[in-house]
Amino acid sequence: MMKHIAAGMITLALAGHGVAQADDDCHVSMDRWQPREAVETMAAARNWTVTRIRIDDGCYEIRGTDESGRAFKAKIDPATLEIVRFRHRDSDDDRRGRHAITHG
Repeated sequence: MMKHIAAGMITLALAGHGVAQADDDCHVSMDRWQPREAVETMAAARNWTVTRIRIDDGCYEIRGTDESGRAFKAKIDPATLEIVRFRHRDSDDDRRGRHAITHG
């Protein structure tokens, strides 16, 4: 009996841990998504040059350069177009050179 209770507690702990790690995912029904053109307009308003827009973890993901020419990757909420996560990337794409900002 105790083994089953312990196993259940471990399962719950691991499940909770998985949810905490996925906090930069977007959970928006498709009928609430703004179109790709709206994402492009939002990026242009921020003076970003977009090289790629794709969908990742339920969010729009933008890759491009910011107004100062620094490469970045950003996750965007598809309903509100708010930045969920933003990361600058150095030209050598070195993990030590990345700077992440998570909103939420």
